[in-house]
Amino acid sequence: MNLARLGDESVQRWGEYVSLAFDGREWTNVEQQRAANRFAHALRRLGLGAGDRVVVLLPNCPEVLHAYAGILKAGGVIVPVVFLLGPSEVRHILADSEARIVVTAPEFLDKLDGWTGSVVLVGGGAGERAWPELIAGEPDTFATVERADDDLAVILYTAGTTGRPKGVALSHANLASNARAAASLYELDRTAWALMVLPLSHSYGLTVMNAGSILGTKGVLLRWFNPEGVLETIQRYRVESMSGVPTMFVYLLHYPDTGRFDTSSMRLWGSGAAPLPAEIVEPFERKFGGRILEGYGLTEASPVVSAHRFSGVRKLGSVGQALPGVEVAILDDADGALPAGEIGEVCVRGPTWGGSTPTDTSTSSSARRT
Repeated sequence: MNLARLGDESVQRWGEYVSLAFDGREWTNVEQQRAANRFAHALRRLGLGAGDRVVVLLPNCPEVLHAYAGILKAGGVIVPVVFLLGPSEVRHILADSEARIVVTAPEFLDKLDGWTGSVVLVGGGAGERAWPELIAGEPDTFATVERADDDLAVILYTAGTTGRPKGVALSHANLASNARAAASLYELDRTAWALMVLPLSHSYGLTVMNAGSILGTKGVLLRWFNPEGVLETIQRYRVESMSGVPTMFVYLLHYPDTGRFDTSSMRLWGSGAAPLPAEIVEPFERKFGGRILEGYGLTEASPVVSAHRFSGVRKLGSVGQALPGVEVAILDDADGALPAGEIGEVCVRGPTWGGSTPTDTSTSSSARRT
């Protein structure tokens, strides 16, 4: 269940293949593993030990993928942070997570004011802590640090409805089991390009990334969502699938002059993280092709709980069936099961369930473990 081994397993199973495209450059899965191994060595030189936390504060870029893999290989814990957060929120996460190292870009350094740990700079700067110099000369291989299934792998901070970020602690087993369950539902050609536009700092993006390693798929990574960039990329790479949130699909549907782009290659649009407006499904599919399939999840569940199947029956307004190994029940206040049509609390049970960090025992969702 060690997440750090997913990349190695991909190479062993599928051999070397082009697995990532970003800003005109392509990476093979082997090249990505080498970059992660070099960063793992660099982290060890910086004093990272098993269980130490590393904050990654960046928009989507290959270095995020390589940093995540390197942190896990070195036995560390990933703390992904959305780069749009303000300085006070970032400083709270740094303190609450007890981070030892931050991987970020020069334009976000002001958010670290007052923090005294090590900083690795991506996309600018110079010196021994700049990413290229830091990993230069490091070996291409690294002996992955062994971690138990229930050892912490990722802490994801989510504000929920209270506004103050709370850390959700997810183990190697939580995330690996969710990725494998999600991957088991994949029915498309693994050699076709998928579009990666979800933030890799979000649990949804993390699972798509992990499932892609298991499946041996290839992804075009965008720095962030931009309607024209999405449509241009679909046309250029003949993309067949994209996971997104409903707001993205609404923006695409209403984007002007969409007729300039050929999206006939699209087969699947995965939707999650918020309710999908049923009224946009038919006009969206008519305009862009493919099928929108909605799922449901929450960070504490690593995150996917349920999803529609590509070859199955789609019921608009629903979020599909529970993932393999996950149980979902609607319970009353006395924890009794309710019949169909009754309103109650969504309760989830399975190996994907995480928890809160020791410094904050509150949760951020109405769904709960039973």
